[in-house]
Amino acid sequence: MKRVHLGARLVASLLFAAACGQATAESALDARLKNLEEELRCLVCQNQTLADSNAPLAEDLRREVRELALQGKSDAEIKQYLVARYGDFVLYKPPVKSTTYLLWFGPFALLLGGGLVWYGVLRRRARRGNGGIDTAPAETPHAGEQAERARKLLDDSTEP
Repeated sequence: MKRVHLGARLVASLLFAAACGQATAESALDARLKNLEEELRCLVCQNQTLADSNAPLAEDLRREVRELALQGKSDAEIKQYLVARYGDFVLYKPPVKSTTYLLWFGPFALLLGGGLVWYGVLRRRARRGNGGIDTAPAETPHAGEQAERARKLLDDSTEP
């Protein structure tokens, strides 16, 4: 009877150890996948990581990343596979190279262009004086003739 109890305890201990080892391996895999999903961009949402997105395509990509990881692929191999399939845009931080210059430097170029336009507007206003506001009415060469003609038209329309 003692041998049966001892055997049962041994089997229970082995099963518990295997379950703990499997849980530890799964939690390590989940942490690795979470890290990878933070480094990959959702192709539909464009400004969210795979981990943050609820789009159906993001779910498919998460499933694909999990399958590749279970096949024993390294993080670098998984990223290379996705870049080959979807382009550098799938990476949340794409590498700086000739095809991604617009992604990296485009915002700075737009900011610089906007600053130059703003500077030009301020200079033009400073040249005019009064903060760029003209207070004097614009004189046209035929202003007197137009006013006389308008008076005549008004006088003609009021007569019965």
